[in-house]
Amino acid sequence: MKQYDYLIVGSGLFGSVFAHEATKHGKKCLVIDKRSHLGGNIYCEDIEGITVHKYGAHIFHTNDKRVWTYVNDLVEFNRYTNSPVANYYGELYNLPFNMNTFNKMWGVVTPEEAKAKIEEQKKQITGEPKNLEEQAISLIGYDIYKKLIKGYTEKQWGRECKDLPAFIIKRLPVRFTYDNNYFNDRYQGIPIGGYNKLIEKLLEGIETRLDTDFLKDREALSALADKVVYTGPIDQYYDYRFGKLEYRSLRFENELLDCANYQGVAVMNYTDEKTKFTRIIEHKHFEFGTQAKTYITREYPSEWQEGMEPYYPVNDEKNQSLYSKYSDLSKSEDNIIFGGRLAEYKYYDMDKVIASALAVTDKLF
Repeated sequence: MKQYDYLIVGSGLFGSVFAHEATKHGKKCLVIDKRSHLGGNIYCEDIEGITVHKYGAHIFHTNDKRVWTYVNDLVEFNRYTNSPVANYYGELYNLPFNMNTFNKMWGVVTPEEAKAKIEEQKKQITGEPKNLEEQAISLIGYDIYKKLIKGYTEKQWGRECKDLPAFIIKRLPVRFTYDNNYFNDRYQGIPIGGYNKLIEKLLEGIETRLDTDFLKDREALSALADKVVYTGPIDQYYDYRFGKLEYRSLRFENELLDCANYQGVAVMNYTDEKTKFTRIIEHKHFEFGTQAKTYITREYPSEWQEGMEPYYPVNDEKNQSLYSKYSDLSKSEDNIIFGGRLAEYKYYDMDKVIASALAVTDKLF
């Protein structure tokens, strides 16, 4: 007799939602994680009374009413609205691209003036855009491309925009209203007290083991349960049989500052070429903090190497083709379910991860 119905590898959102739903349906689960904490990349730390997003900013937003109701039944969310600011050599612009951006960039006041300016600048690209640079200019014009897209994108990807494929930015969020709310989604906010509270609720009463690396002891761990839910990198599960999938990674530089308010906004993007980091996160603003000190994180994108945390899948044709080989292989497995960002090689927003886990459990239970 196996001890558990499900061994869940990884305690991020996919694994935790799966465990929660399976347990509700009378299944016995064991959740393991190779890290020394639960929650995957949404894990938060308390520093000087400030809830710090340890693995980069996580802002919950969704149009999915079921998902929004699901998370709000577990924890209370605040009314945080993401309104980032772009900093280009000290010039500050509102994001996403909206009338405030266009007014600052060109002095235009009406939507018609802004549209005319963009149309005029788009004309320099004729024919089908051949790369990301041409695609961006054809969508938003040269000035905004140069100041707000070029430097940021090249830092993010570690490649020049001329060398990146056009399909990476098929569309850009452009608004002809004075609205700085970054997301178009109906629901938005952050759990009061941080995401740990959400994970704790999801895993309430469920056995967990930390500092446990499934791939180092997969035979013994798999033997504990009837089925395995695997949320780690799919190529690693198959010992890189067809080669390694590529990712971009991030390096974080943190600083506790002896001031109450460093930049006046939670997220400030640095869009010039010379500043090596892409953005500064000031965590207290996610929860409207009034603490005497503040805590900031500078994000530096980097090439991913084994041993580093994989953040962004490099979704080009070469990697998608490689992933499809692993995906085909995974379909022949009887006792393993692959799910989540790394197992599906997808850049998943949090609501989509939850929806994906619920879709799997809907079918099973």
